[in-house]
Amino acid sequence: MDEKEILKKIQRIEIFTNRLVNTVFAGEYESVFKGQGITFDEVREYQVGDEIRTIDWNVTARMGQAYIKKYVEERELVMMLVVDMSASTSFGSIAETKAEIAAEIAALLAFSAIKNNDKVGLICFTDTVEHFVAPRKGKRHVLRVVRDILHFQPKAPGTNIETALAFADRVLKPHSVVFLISDFKDSGYEKQLRLSSKQHSLIAITLQDRREVELPNVGLIELEDAESGERVIVDTRSEAARDRYTELNRRADAERRHVFRANQVDSIHIRTDESYVKPLIQFFRQRAARRL
Repeated sequence: MDEKEILKKIQRIEIFTNRLVNTVFAGEYESVFKGQGITFDEVREYQVGDEIRTIDWNVTARMGQAYIKKYVEERELVMMLVVDMSASTSFGSIAETKAEIAAEIAALLAFSAIKNNDKVGLICFTDTVEHFVAPRKGKRHVLRVVRDILHFQPKAPGTNIETALAFADRVLKPHSVVFLISDFKDSGYEKQLRLSSKQHSLIAITLQDRREVELPNVGLIELEDAESGERVIVDTRSEAARDRYTELNRRADAERRHVFRANQVDSIHIRTDESYVKPLIQFFRQRAARRL
């Protein structure tokens, strides 16, 4: 994708995500991700129904009538987008690759965050952390984050989720919001996932292409692992071969979901051939319901 195409795509993403943020996501985001404390706002006269515990006895004594201290929630949060840019994310059997879908989802989340005056940062990783953007506020900053994802050229093909999360833990204050966007073609990250989920509000977003779930009946095809380079010939005319492929992917998906549940990590599953809006909204509403 050249610079001109990237600019056009950024403009399209901005228009699309702004519309969604203004109509749906900003409110959903705010209802789910609250501030981590309260701060003093003002002193005002006591009104019927106010908590007696909030009375400011010093002010009450001076003024001769009851006054209370009013507090408000500290709203400002930090959102870190941890985006997998390994070779497997460049795959796409439809119009867009997993990496392009990741950029759109990142934009939607980032615009929702800045709408609520939160900061947004970015970590792009492969088998190491290759790019880091410190959290900041503002529309221009979010557009820079989206451009960095679309423009990113990975130096390594592999995936190391453990390294990415450990880096995020080092650069973030506790109680940040971390969205881990990946196809999760990795293993051995469970311990770090558990550690990160205890420090932050960690949400895993799994991206999956339809051809990673099922094979079409198109005869002999060569499948290549984008990260390892390993190749294998598969006869897709064989129903048994297609069923085997589907079953292997089903097991991998079930295992991944089990890891998330076992480590109390919220997860969102997104197919690149389907709209990502519905599963994102469903996640926000389900999580908001748990807070009630």
